[in-house]
Amino acid sequence: MNRRTAPRLLLTLAVAVSLTACGGDDEGSSAASGGTSSSCESRPPTTEAPAGVSADLAVKPEAPCYDAAPPADLVVSDVVVGTGAEAVAGSTATMKYVGAFYETGEEFDSSWSRGADETFPVTVGAGQVIEGFDQAVEGMQVGGRRMVVIPSDLGYGPNGSGPIPGDATLVFIIDCVGVA
Repeated sequence: MNRRTAPRLLLTLAVAVSLTACGGDDEGSSAASGGTSSSCESRPPTTEAPAGVSADLAVKPEAPCYDAAPPADLVVSDVVVGTGAEAVAGSTATMKYVGAFYETGEEFDSSWSRGADETFPVTVGAGQVIEGFDQAVEGMQVGGRRMVVIPSDLGYGPNGSGPIPGDATLVFIIDCVGVA
């Protein structure tokens, strides 16, 4: 490799990596360029169970995306209502979750990605997680799956954190697998 081809190779590699990160298809490219996919929900989320989220707790759920303006308040939707012990303030709830961006449905974190048996313990009401997640977990029962849309002020706020940009509205799908 000579001095003239090295910059071209680096540029080609950078473009390929960015396309791969965005999915490289029309749907991913649309989301990466600021647009949304035509498969996104056109109506804002409600407290009714979202039809597109799997009710099978043995299957990793996929978060929907939304074309509608993000809600200003926390939106909690029970996909499956559990019948076991209830997560109350001070209890430790063992959860599985998928976190995604509201506008694209792109996953930014998931306990499922670390293994089907991976769980996340949360002491309810102790401020160990973002406020919207904490509020969403309270009242869940073991065996339940809940989708929650968290506005920025109950999430990571104007500064963001890690892969989450400032003022991001987030969607979490949370499974309650245990309460102690």
